Amino acid sequence: MSDRKYFGTDGIRGRVGEFPITPEFMLRLGWAAGQAFKKDGQRNSVLIGKDTRLSGYMFESALEAGLSAAGVDVKLLGPMPTPAIAYLTRTFRASAGIVISASHNPHHDNGIKFFSSAGTKLDDALEAEIERWLDRPLEVCEPSELGKASRVDDAPGRYVEFCKSTVPNEFTMDGLHVVLDCAHGATYHVAPKVFRELGAKVSLIGADPDGLNINLDVGSTHLDALKATVLEKKADLGIAFDGDGDRVLMVDRDGSEVDGDELLYIIASQRYAEGRLNGGVVGTLMTNLGVELALKDAGIDFERAKVGDRYVMERLVANNWVLGGEGSGHMVIRDCTSTGDGIVSALQVMLAIHKSGKTLAELRQGMTKLPQKMINVRVAERFDPLSRADIVDALRQAEAELGEAGRVLLRASGTEPLIRVMVEGQVEADIVRVVEELAGVVEQSSR
Repeated sequence: MSDRKYFGTDGIRGRVGEFPITPEFMLRLGWAAGQAFKKDGQRNSVLIGKDTRLSGYMFESALEAGLSAAGVDVKLLGPMPTPAIAYLTRTFRASAGIVISASHNPHHDNGIKFFSSAGTKLDDALEAEIERWLDRPLEVCEPSELGKASRVDDAPGRYVEFCKSTVPNEFTMDGLHVVLDCAHGATYHVAPKVFRELGAKVSLIGADPDGLNINLDVGSTHLDALKATVLEKKADLGIAFDGDGDRVLMVDRDGSEVDGDELLYIIASQRYAEGRLNGGVVGTLMTNLGVELALKDAGIDFERAKVGDRYVMERLVANNWVLGGEGSGHMVIRDCTSTGDGIVSALQVMLAIHKSGKTLAELRQGMTKLPQKMINVRVAERFDPLSRADIVDALRQAEAELGEAGRVLLRASGTEPLIRVMVEGQVEADIVRVVEELAGVVEQSSR
């Protein structure tokens, strides 16, 4: 990705009003994407969905204008989860899908994600093609060939039915009290319907978006409100989505967090017990070592990919496996959907609870997480931490100290000006000291 001008590991993202997250750029991006996605000899269409950020209105209009100028029809979905756009892109046989979202970031950020006609993240070649068109002068097609725009009014209902279709008809959540935290984001109007229609008693938080409160002290990156509500309501569990609905984390009835690594283990173990796993499991470089050890003890193959759901998907496709994910709660379940989907992943966990007869707390006991500590070092400009000798020396020293009982990982964020420093090992006091020392070296080097 180092040769990219605009695309990071998950589309294009930044602060609203600062290049490239500006109306002018989005107009050009819409036109460039339209040119890259167009197929000769047919009427092409692109779907646009968004989360609940106020700036989504502005960028939706700009993208629509650019796509129309390229001669591509536009179908507007309104606020919808990112995976819903992936699903609807497939069902509408569209040329591509565009999501206006900055995921778990605050409201002042926004971004763009693309899906192919198959509902998958774009490959590097197509992203490079869009960037090549961005470098060309914008030329409007003939007036008679301009794209038309229309709204898809039944998009939420279509997606609700899709989510329910990913679990067996006999599955029910009758008797379960679930707290849903929708992060004031894109799941606010669909997740409650899915869970209620499947029989759960639902209490809601984070379901009143105003354009500015997305991810604000709620959602999968801020679990305190969910923990408190689960305890207050004496609910069976809590489920937290992020702003665009492609991630999920949970809280058990005692208020304890259940992260993406543990949810991945729960889904994998239940499917393996039923003979439905169909291969191994893909994690990432950040996946807790405890997941790998527990899965291997159970006889389940495990492989690590680079951080990012697109790389998890690449390894799943290469191995012809179906299940992978990240500790952040971004999971890919290929026999259910074509991309990470928070609601669908949550339903797979609920299915494991249903079939096993165990609680969420009991299901997570099959694995023991090793102590892991990560520090995000903010830098003025992104750089490869392994390109600097002082950082590499500190890294080697940390690895030597931890030995085979630990792991150290340094990586630049693909979406923010951060260097992520992660240390994992057997003794928590040791990893806290090592990660703080290493983060200090990174911070000093970045000045």
